[in-house]
Amino acid sequence: MRDEVIRRARGAVAALALAGLVVAPWVVDDYTTAILARTLALALVGVSVALLTGVAGMPTLGQTAPYAAGAYACAVVGSRISDVGVVQLAVAAAAGAVLAALTVPLVVHARGVIVLMITLAIGELAVTVLGRWRSVTGGTDGLAGIAAVRPFWGLPVLANDQARYLYALVVVTVLVGAVLLLLRTRAGLLLRAGRDDETRLRASGHRVPLYLSGAHMAAGAIAGAAGSLLVVAQQYISPADFGFDTSALLLLGVVIGGTASVGGALVGAALVIAVRDWLFGVLPGHAPLVLGALFVATVYLLPTGAHRARGRWRLPSAPATQPDAPPAREQATVPELHR
Repeated sequence: MRDEVIRRARGAVAALALAGLVVAPWVVDDYTTAILARTLALALVGVSVALLTGVAGMPTLGQTAPYAAGAYACAVVGSRISDVGVVQLAVAAAAGAVLAALTVPLVVHARGVIVLMITLAIGELAVTVLGRWRSVTGGTDGLAGIAAVRPFWGLPVLANDQARYLYALVVVTVLVGAVLLLLRTRAGLLLRAGRDDETRLRASGHRVPLYLSGAHMAAGAIAGAAGSLLVVAQQYISPADFGFDTSALLLLGVVIGGTASVGGALVGAALVIAVRDWLFGVLPGHAPLVLGALFVATVYLLPTGAHRARGRWRLPSAPATQPDAPPAREQATVPELHR
């Protein structure tokens, strides 16, 4: 009964938040609307980070690589082939998935801090390539004057910040909903089981590297789609949009929201990006220091994320009447997958 009440409360909060996001462009000015659109794009990358870090158990600092691949693929397609949003979105997602597939041999067999360092190197290598491949990416100057997109064939182009924000909101809502539905399937259970007890899952005959490869490519596709939203939102991209500071902020947002919670990661990443943009105006030159201190404090005070931190501060409850009884399981285990 209590779990049902909590579930309904979360659903109500999510519905209210979505309603607030829908009406936001009519309440705030155009500048804030543009910032919100870029924040949605980065929050979607945060969802891909949560999928790898919290669900699959592969911490990552390299999701800016497929994010950049999707953004530049979208920009090239928009300037040379098609201005249709769904086409650019599909190409961007494919570019992110392809880049993730190319890096699969490097990451799926590593664990812990090692995979974190490998993904960091991949992200930094991607930024270096973007800065040097001037014929396609424009080098460190980036690509400016990217044409506005139209959502579908026959529709008008997204000519103002309000229209671009609503387009980004629709795409993010659809993709996050798809991720949440996917995690409720057998695939989601397998990923969580591998995260919790990989040895046991392997002993049951499951091909863990194959599952991790699929999760890595899916996360790459999500990050690539987010790259297309960045292009739509600001109509300009450069390697500076995909540096280490962006990777660190995304991981910080996921830690705050809870690594195992897709919704929490979405909110956490959005909050961190919004705070960063605000701090850059209030504390010029000191924002990275403040965010670094926030990162350390968050890891220490909220190791399981804000949405699960409440139990950390509760007083110990009275002992159960049967102390030897095994605790109830909260996470997916391998036997459950065979029922």
